[in-house]
Amino acid sequence: MGAISIWHILLVVVVFAVLFGGRGKISGLMGDTAKGIRAFREGLKGDEPPEEAKKSLPTDEKDGARG
Repeated sequence: MGAISIWHILLVVVVFAVLFGGRGKISGLMGDTAKGIRAFREGLKGDEPPEEAKKSLPTDEKDGARG
């Protein structure tokens, strides 16, 4: 029972074929999921570069006296 048999190997091969197959529905679904994650990460980055964000911060009179 503890040894790897031909049935274990065949089961692993079938699972890999279904998940990573050429034109299978599951591989397409996995690709769509990856595109969605990539779009979400790009959306979190924001449109404004960090340098412009620093320029738009308000300054106090105290900040001018320190520098």
